[in-house]
Amino acid sequence: MENILVVREVTKDLSWVEVLHNVSFEVKTWQIYWFLGPNWAWKTTTMKCIMWLITPESWEINILWDNKLSTKTKSQIGFMPENTYLYKHLTWEEFLRFNWNFFWFQKEVLEKKIEELLKKVWLYDAKDKYLAEYSKWMLQRVWLAQSIINDPKILFLDEPMSWLDPIWRKMVKDLLVELNKSWTTIFFNTHILADVESICDSFSIIHKWSIIVKNKDIKSLDKPLEDFFIEEISKD
Repeated sequence: MENILVVREVTKDLSWVEVLHNVSFEVKTWQIYWFLGPNWAWKTTTMKCIMWLITPESWEINILWDNKLSTKTKSQIGFMPENTYLYKHLTWEEFLRFNWNFFWFQKEVLEKKIEELLKKVWLYDAKDKYLAEYSKWMLQRVWLAQSIINDPKILFLDEPMSWLDPIWRKMVKDLLVELNKSWTTIFFNTHILADVESICDSFSIIHKWSIIVKNKDIKSLDKPLEDFFIEEISKD
């Protein structure tokens, strides 16, 4: 399989302190790929650099075979941030309609698409409520729906299950597997190992500003992922 995402020697400084040092890894098409690390490993910063939400000091980044992140490429990317910043005085349905306008899709498919998304994240019955009335775990599912409204070829998720209970975590994982079977590549940023081991194909580990394990096939492990993870971060 080809690489849908290539990251080479990304370095980032914040307040004149280096927080990412020569970060490099690749993600193959149609993988579920996990980017692992303990707290304060700068996983979110790496993701923001990849999508040009912040500018690294040095880099080589290629997404969907495009090293300039053109408008066409952006239209094929989905993104769910860890912290949700939503228009609280819109309803669920109005928020999706607003986001739909960024992608120049035909209006004929809008109604069907919104209904489909509402049902996929199990919020159809709450579609007329204002987002200000939603709990954090409900808002996370709103963001998840927003991130896949354009049927992205690659989907970036930053801690998408951090506030969910076990039932909803299982439902979100099932949805991600379904998306992946529909040829969506998923790049998942998390430090929750149970989420990784059950559905991912491969992973990298970042620790102390650098990649310490690169593109590891989950099936190649000869021990539980938790043991492997702790051993690797304890070496440094």
